[in-house]
Amino acid sequence: MRFVIVGYGRVGSRTARILAEEGHDVVVVDNDMDRIERASDDGLETVHGDGADEDVLVDADIGTADAIGAFTPDLNANFAACMVGTHHGCRTILRIDEDYREDIYEKYAEEVDEIIYPERLGAAGAKTALLGGDFNVVADLAANLQLTVLEIREGSPAVGKRMSELDLPESARIYAHGRARESLTIPLPGTELAVGDEVAVITETDHAADVRSLLLPAGA
Repeated sequence: MRFVIVGYGRVGSRTARILAEEGHDVVVVDNDMDRIERASDDGLETVHGDGADEDVLVDADIGTADAIGAFTPDLNANFAACMVGTHHGCRTILRIDEDYREDIYEKYAEEVDEIIYPERLGAAGAKTALLGGDFNVVADLAANLQLTVLEIREGSPAVGKRMSELDLPESARIYAHGRARESLTIPLPGTELAVGDEVAVITETDHAADVRSLLLPAGA
């Protein structure tokens, strides 16, 4: 799949990198040359310019993209980018800040495919939204789903393992990860777990005990 990521800050950079690591085509759009150079150094295709400008997004081949993620701190710029994406027929993911008002949410919710609130769990959920999943599972858990944040402790069988090496139940997903005393963000497949790390896991309630046994020390 092909994605256009507008904004290469904390949210955009982590999302772009994990999509690229999973084999997707990613192009980054940003009006900050330092961020463009950083994205280029990370091996990503880049376009320097205002992501709210249709001409810039056309340069990024928005017409061939499966989805656009507008992840800048500027809500108006994000919305403008999403409207260009809608015009060109791709899925649209809009970032809004945590302190949004209900009327602002309602204003934009019907105009885009997905709204994310990255401040809740860093960049967690952005990839899911771009791929067509339901990010709001975090906020609207069904009766048979459970969201748990677990600390990786001494003696955990997960210590030293990469995310891609964890043998989680099929229904379980690690949506966020953070080092000790750091904010949670979207994990990379190669991220290695260490004592003191925290992980946010969504799983079916029936498999919660299995997940805990894989991530916590015996008897915890």
